Amino acid sequence: MNFYDRYVLPPLTHCACGTGLLARHRAALIPAARGQVLEIGIGSALNLDFYDADSVSSLTGVDPSQQLLAYAEKRINRVAFPVNLINESAESLPVTNASVDTIVVTFSLCTIPDVATALAEMRRVLKPDGRLLFCEHGLAPDASVQRWQQRLDPLWGKIAGGCHLSRNVPELLSAASFRCAELQCAYLPRTPRFAGYIYRGSAQINSGA
Repeated sequence: MNFYDRYVLPPLTHCACGTGLLARHRAALIPAARGQVLEIGIGSALNLDFYDADSVSSLTGVDPSQQLLAYAEKRINRVAFPVNLINESAESLPVTNASVDTIVVTFSLCTIPDVATALAEMRRVLKPDGRLLFCEHGLAPDASVQRWQQRLDPLWGKIAGGCHLSRNVPELLSAASFRCAELQCAYLPRTPRFAGYIYRGSAQINSGA
C-alpha cells in the first residue's frame, strides 16, 4: 500500500462520504434495517447513528480498509446493540449462509473490484425473506453525462480508491438475482453530475431466478 492509499485516502474518504447531502440519504434509508444486520463497506461507520436500536439485534461491519475501521472503532460505543467489525473484502464474506436479515451497502458498490462476486456473496448470506438496503452513486440517465463518466472513470479510480463513476446499480442487482422492491433515483444538488447520480432503495432475492 502506498503513502496516498494509507494516509491520505482514508481521511479524504471519511470527509467526502460524511457530507450533509449524503447524510440525508443515509437517514432516509438506514432506519429500515432489522434484525441481524450486515453492512458492506462500513468504512468509518458513518451509518451508525441512523440505525434504529429497537429494531437491530446486532451489526457486523465488513471493510477492506484497516485505516477506516480504526475510525469506526471509535464510534461503535454510540449504539446499544453489539457491533462486530471485520477487516475483509466483500468478495469473501466470513458469514454463514442465509443468516442475515438485512444487508446495508452505501456508497461502496462503486469501489468493490469484483462487484458481481460481492453481490453473489450477499445473496448467499441473506435470508430468503431478507432485504438489501442500498444507496449508491452510478451511471446517470443522460447520455452527455454518461460520456463524461466514461472519460473520467480511469482517472477518478486512481484518486478515489478504485471508485467507478458509471456502474449501473439496478442492472448489477438484477444480474445477481436480486429484484428491486423500492428504487428512487436523482441527481444530488450542488454536486457535479458525473459523480452525483444517486440510486436509493431496497432489493430482495429473486426466488424465481
